[in-house]
Amino acid sequence: MAINSTTRRILTTGLVATAFAAGAVVPAVAAPAPFASAAAHHTAGYGDSARLGYEKSVAVHVLKGVFERGDTSVVDRFVRTDYIQHNPLAPNGSQTLKNLAPGFHQQFPDAEYDVKRVMAEGDLVLVHSNVIATPGTRGNAVIDIFRFQGGKIAEHWDVGQEVPATTANGNDMFSTASFPRTEQPGPRWLTAYNEKLVTDYVERVGVKKDVSAVDAYVIAKGYQQHSPQFPNGSQDLKATLTASYQQFPDATYDIKRVIAEGDLVAVHGHYIAAPGQRGQAILDLFRVRDGKIVEHWDVIQDVPATSANDNTMF
Repeated sequence: MAINSTTRRILTTGLVATAFAAGAVVPAVAAPAPFASAAAHHTAGYGDSARLGYEKSVAVHVLKGVFERGDTSVVDRFVRTDYIQHNPLAPNGSQTLKNLAPGFHQQFPDAEYDVKRVMAEGDLVLVHSNVIATPGTRGNAVIDIFRFQGGKIAEHWDVGQEVPATTANGNDMFSTASFPRTEQPGPRWLTAYNEKLVTDYVERVGVKKDVSAVDAYVIAKGYQQHSPQFPNGSQDLKATLTASYQQFPDATYDIKRVIAEGDLVAVHGHYIAAPGQRGQAILDLFRVRDGKIVEHWDVIQDVPATSANDNTMF
């Protein structure tokens, strides 16, 4: 099947959702989930745990509905009409999603939004996925963040990149390599401690360029890396970071938001290698066990010069 130039640009940047702006691509939904009585989950009688569980289910349901089945009904049910978009190729408003879905599904009828892990904190839900438009291809690594208001999606950020053929560490960009090998977040009572630990680590190593933070926060042996350009191991991490700081002495990193659930902590940031550059949007995902960072995933995307909406990527 031929791919038009707009769609090709969308997919090669790792932003399938970008098709929104073009109206050329749209996902679909798997078997409908039992959301008929969803509103009940938003009554005062339900605690945060039930609400977050519901919102995680909705986020996945909408992604699969739009990108796997071209289902516009999920947009009407679960996305606010004044939906705010931070994907640079997509305008604001829920109608953009509705315009996208049928076209994407028609062009990519076998597309899969393969969700790897989902986490939620406060009013934010994060979904880490392998988006495969055409079976047999490696697809894109995508991390979506949704903000919920009143049980509906009100705002969206994402970062996406193509999955490479090889990595420097031998791990893929999605699986869990540390033990136990689960994709699910750990117990919620660990959330606050792990969130502070990772935030402190990122501030030291990313913002202050303090490489010694690796020794303080990362497990000495067995550190597993899923970023394609980084090898496994804490010492190799230190060496790679040191070389980067030497090459880009004026680089800056700005933490935009942190989302944590159990032993998983995500950091959404803006990295600029040199003054005057637009930089990159980065979503780092860390797993913490026994007070140390044991595993890391990330998705990185260049910040474009223009946007289809009035918002930044952050």
